[in-house]
Amino acid sequence: MKHYTNPNTAIWHGRVSNKYLYLHEKVRCTPLNEISEPAKKSIALLGYACDEGVKRNQGRIGAAKGPEVIKTSLGKFPNHLASTVVLQDTGTITCKDENMEAAQEALSKAVSTLLKKKQFPIILGGGHDMAYGHYHGIQNYLDSKKEGQTIGIINFDAHFDLRKPSDNNNSGTPFYQIATQSKKENCSFNYLCLGIRKDANDRTLFETAKELDVKYVLSDTFQMQFLDEINTWINAFIKTVDKVYVTIDLDGFSSAYAPGVSAPSPMGFTPQIVVECLKTIISSGKLISLDIAEMNPKFDIDGQTAKLAASLLHHIIHSIH
Repeated sequence: MKHYTNPNTAIWHGRVSNKYLYLHEKVRCTPLNEISEPAKKSIALLGYACDEGVKRNQGRIGAAKGPEVIKTSLGKFPNHLASTVVLQDTGTITCKDENMEAAQEALSKAVSTLLKKKQFPIILGGGHDMAYGHYHGIQNYLDSKKEGQTIGIINFDAHFDLRKPSDNNNSGTPFYQIATQSKKENCSFNYLCLGIRKDANDRTLFETAKELDVKYVLSDTFQMQFLDEINTWINAFIKTVDKVYVTIDLDGFSSAYAPGVSAPSPMGFTPQIVVECLKTIISSGKLISLDIAEMNPKFDIDGQTAKLAASLLHHIIHSIH
């Protein structure tokens, strides 16, 4: 594949126990074309090394290096997975010649392939433009089953990413693109945003959200003291769909936790509220796939953002089985 590289075993390293005490000892590096259907559903990590969408959106370049850094950080974390659980690094989707659209298409095909092979895909980015390819990979897989299942998108983010493309698509347009295509295909557009900031979205974006019937929780409400109410809203949203796709944009977190992102802000949310909401989503049994976007190592401090992403992954992979 032109827009794909095989997994790099060299990035998985850390303390050696010889007892699989750490995730770098647990992970298997398996190219996409060698993925086989496991006896039990396994977890497949796939990188999306593309920041062309960020560049087009006038953001800080560097997110293309995100997937590798997140994997390296995760490898140093302790392994509490059962021996029967398979954790695989399945390589990285790459962006060649600034062709973001081709990278999105490659991601879509890869996600469909992983789901067909009964993997649980976790995509690591990279710009948030990966959401467009990721979503369509899920949609194509569900369409192939011909069961007419609906997808709900839950986005942990400070931004709607509902910009209407002017010259071209970018990291700020993926959910508007999904909404537009859903309308053409006469499909429902089910979108819940958690952590939206009024100081990070202009008036037209709120108007677009209203037009598209987007559900959202503002940042001043997306806090631990309102957790019960937030979980009620999440559960109500999940009940309206068959499957849930979760996307976590690291620039939604306060820069105190995540300085290494494309668009940092000190006014973002905390890791604790996201973890508690993830517990609710995972317990629904409807989560089909997940991604983490906008990791930018170029601006990270002491690996703080990479460790945050890895901590979130650590929680997720130990919760979905």
